[in-house]
Formats: sequence, structure tokens, C-alpha cells
Amino acid sequence: MAKRPRTVKVSGGGFHVDPTQLEIFKNIFHSVAEEMGAALRRSAFSPNIKERRDYSCAVYDADGRVLAMGDHMPVHLGSMPASVAAARAAFALEPGDIALLNDPFAGGTHLPDLTMVMPIFIDAKSSERSGRTKKQQPQFYVANRAHHADVGGALAGSMGPAREIFQEGIRIPPVKIFRRGELNAEVMALLLANVRTPAEREGDLAAQIAACRTGERRLIEIVAKYGLHQTAAYGRHLLDYSADMMRAALREMPVAVYTADDFLDNDGVTDEPLRVRVRIEIARGGRARVDFTGSSPQCSGNVNAVEAIAISAVYYVFRCLLSEDVPATSGLLTPIEVIAPSGTIVNARPPAAVAGGNVETSQRMVDTLLRALAKAVPHRIPAASQGTMNNLTLGGLDPRNVSRDASRQTNTAFAYYETTAGGMGARPTKDGASAIHTHMTNSWNTPVEVFEQVYPVRMRRYAVRRGSGGRGRHNGGDGIIREIQLLTDTQVGLLCERRLRGPYGLSGGADGAPGKNSITDPNGKSTALLGKTSLQAKAGSILKIETPGGGGWGKSNRKAAAPSKRNRS
Repeated sequence: MAKRPRTVKVSGGGFHVDPTQLEIFKNIFHSVAEEMGAALRRSAFSPNIKERRDYSCAVYDADGRVLAMGDHMPVHLGSMPASVAAARAAFALEPGDIALLNDPFAGGTHLPDLTMVMPIFIDAKSSERSGRTKKQQPQFYVANRAHHADVGGALAGSMGPAREIFQEGIRIPPVKIFRRGELNAEVMALLLANVRTPAEREGDLAAQIAACRTGERRLIEIVAKYGLHQTAAYGRHLLDYSADMMRAALREMPVAVYTADDFLDNDGVTDEPLRVRVRIEIARGGRARVDFTGSSPQCSGNVNAVEAIAISAVYYVFRCLLSEDVPATSGLLTPIEVIAPSGTIVNARPPAAVAGGNVETSQRMVDTLLRALAKAVPHRIPAASQGTMNNLTLGGLDPRNVSRDASRQTNTAFAYYETTAGGMGARPTKDGASAIHTHMTNSWNTPVEVFEQVYPVRMRRYAVRRGSGGRGRHNGGDGIIREIQLLTDTQVGLLCERRLRGPYGLSGGADGAPGKNSITDPNGKSTALLGKTSLQAKAGSILKIETPGGGGWGKSNRKAAAPSKRNRS
């Protein structure tokens, strides 16, 4: 682990900084992001945000660089700087403005992730009182991203099979949802007219606005206490300090080139596997180049990722090489160059469908990066975790709430989205955890009680999938089994990976078991389902999802049954 310097110099500041104060500011900025997240979670309408915590919040400096992130979703946090940059480039943000966007090709990731960006003007009120007319620049920005359970498109949940982005939902370039403190009612009306559950969407958007306001209040209080000069100076130094710590970690790695390949099962349109290839060059002086050249061309299905996702995956993996108390700022990427060739599944061009790139290809990029780094620091890298988010969407009309007024029946629509936990890869020193979300997702599950109360479903089984983790000196974690009975005719969407190949083991450990999906109709007939599919299921049908186990680590000294004879169900 890299040692911390006792005194450190602020870039361009010309003075030395007290390490204790540096730690204080690190935690102050982090607390702002965490409090924003708490406000968003507590005021959200949808279980996806309120219960599953599928959201992220962060604080940025005047140049749009990350100063702090909440302990939220890695796939959001590493890619959200692109949204801040897109909002800053689209128009001049003024006091009271809040920008909204989700366009994957203009700072977003996939359409259900709606991002809000708010500029923070510390002395806006004093400027108004003094009559100054000089154009102000924001001193900070706050941003949050939340996954909305439906943003329109061809299929409920906006995550189903698609061949172009226009089928996936409403696409929002950077727009001002708030302008000088006033709601832009026209933008809100346009958005709500294009979704299946407008009341829920409006509530979640209001929660995101509240989170922005919370961040604004806290930053104004911080500057009032410490002064703008000191607050900004420590923000700059946190960036430099993070970069120094990353350089120190890279200097401890052998100077060499490390490569790896891994594959997505398919794109849901053809059966062809899709390659993710990475070349990591660790150079002298604490520098690295991460090159995804050789990855498959962008595909017809929806597992295309945009460049922000590739950068997010690199950020996450290299952040994991550092201790938890190193500030999670944009400085971590300063010593690392990321190359994601345009027109590939790691940096697709429009009008590619991208819903699965955010949730599935991001996971495979992480698996591939870790596989390459295992050749550099094998004692620190775990075997592959489940490598999928097992995305499930459900949609239809809830018979428990249908109104007699036909004109209001749209208000009874439901749209559900959830990622499903699985097995963690075994680590060099211990077994992998079972039934857990890993890597690019950091969400919780929807509690069964809430799930059954809000949606017309019944959970018939929710259990650990015993024996699904790969065996080794340390065993991979087991996946889970969920059996969901649908109480009304329901549109079902699945977007899953690791259904054909299990997560890899390392250092002689066995692969984890691949996942499985099936549905049993009301007459008792069971049908296996593909990993990427959409279907209309009859009331009474039971959907079964079995998630992958993690890979094992190291050759086992224990005699184990052959994988074909072990209980993998």
C-alpha cells in the first residue's frame, strides 16, 4: 500500500496543507454526496429507488471534476462526469437551473438512467443585492442519477430486446428541467406523456430535484464556515492527492503489458459470442494505458456500451486497487489513459441500442480487466463474480386497482425493474460471498413484502442456489433462486448474461455454474428461456431465475464431486 506524505502541496496554491484538514474536507465532501443520496432515497416513489437504492450522487468542482462520490452505484459514478460535461457544454447554467439528460450519446449511459446536474453559485444572492451584472461562474456542481423503472419504449421497463435506441424509450439531450428556480413545465409534461407510469416518474424526478437542493444547501454552509478559497483549494488538492496515490499503486505493479479476453453470450439477435478484449500497459513513472482495441464491433442487439461506461469500468477496477480511504475523485484517472475504439461494443455509435451495455457489458469489461490484472498482481485479484445483473422487467395492468373510468386506466399500469444478486468470485484468501450484488451494481433487492404489496405478484421461492459456486482452494459464492408467480397477464423481459458460460475461476479454481431462466405456465408446462428475451405471460405463470455462482480460486486440496454430479440447482 502506498504511504501517505505528511505534508502535501496544493497545485498552484503555493502552500502546504495540513493532512488532518485534508481528511476533514474529504469527509465533508463525501458527506454531501451521502446526504443527497439519503434525501433522494427517502423521498422517492418507486421501490426501484426507495428500496433497491438504484441511484448515485456526487459533488464536482467548478471544472466538472469529481470531488466526492456517495457509496452508491459504481456504474453510475464512474460515468456521471460525462453527464456533467455534457450539461456544461450544452448551455450556460445559471443560478436556479437544473439540467436533465439521459441521452447515451450526449453524456448518458442508457435511457432509464435520468441524470440531473445543478450548478452551485455560492455568492449569487450577494451579487443580486449589490447589483453586479458580471456573468457568474458556478463554484461547484452537484449531480445525481436514478434508474427509472420505465421511460417508455416498446416494452415495459425500457430494458427489453431492441435493435436501435429509438425502441428503448424517450431520449433526452441536456435540457433545463428547472430554469432560474422555476420548473420547466413543458419539459416535464413531454417526459410524462411518454412513460407508462407518469405519477411514479414525477415523484422520482421530484426526489432527484430535492437531492440537488440538499447538495446546494450543504455546499453553501461549508463555504460559509471555511471560506471559498480554502474550500476550493482543498478540493484541488484532493484531486492531486488521489492522482498521487494511484501513481504510487501503479509503481508497485511490474512494468509490463497484460492482456485478457472474455465474452458476452450473445446480443440477443444472433448466437454469436461477443468479445471484450483489453490490453493493460503498466509503464514507468506510475502510468497506465488501458486499450480495448480488438473488442467486437457494435452489434445489432442492445448490449452495446458507450465510452462513458468503458471509462467507468476502468475507474472502478483501478479504484479497487487502493485502500478505501483514498478519496474517490477524478484524480484517480489522471495517470491512466483509456482507449475505447469507436464503433465497438465498448464505444458504440448511434443509433445503437444500449440498454444492456450499461448493465451487462460493463460487468464483462470488469471481468476482463480483472483477468488481465490477475497476471500482474495475482495475490490481489478475485475470480470472476457472476458477471451479470440478471435484469428483470415486468409490466401490465394491475387488476387490484383498475378504475371503472376507462380514461384513467393508464394510471393503473405497473412497471417493475430489478437486478438480481448472484455469487461473488472467490478471493485469494477466502471464499466468495453468496447471494450478493457485485462490481458495477451496488443495489439492494426489493423486499418481498414490498414487492408483493406494490405489484401483482407472489414470491413462491427465494433461496440460495447451493453448489453453484466454483470449487477451489477457496470456493466461489453461490447464486440465488427466485420463483415469482404472476397474478395477472404480464409482459416479462429478461436481460441476462453468463447463461452459456460460467464465471471463470483463477489459479486453478473451477468456473462457477452458469445461470438459468424458465417459466411454467398455469397448466404446469415448463419452458426454458433465453438470457435475452421478452414474452407475454399468462396470469398464474411462475417465472424462475437461477443466477450464476462465482468462480473458485486456487486448486482445491479437497476431493470434490465432478461438476456434473454436484447439485447445481
